Amino acid sequence: MADKQFALNDVVQMKKQHPCGENRWKIIRMGMDIRIKCLGCDHSVLIPRKDFTKKLKKILEKAEE
Repeated sequence: MADKQFALNDVVQMKKQHPCGENRWKIIRMGMDIRIKCLGCDHSVLIPRKDFTKKLKKILEKAEE
């Protein structure tokens, strides 16, 4: 869990893809919960941080700083 360093506006890949077929998500809110937005259909999902770290597969693009 410590090796996955994610930040706001990162594009990530989750273990399961969205029903629309897209597998790329953008982190749009961070706190106790993390809100991610599907880059295929713009649907957003709120996930507790603990569940998000379990379901995160890899970080595809780091946010521009």
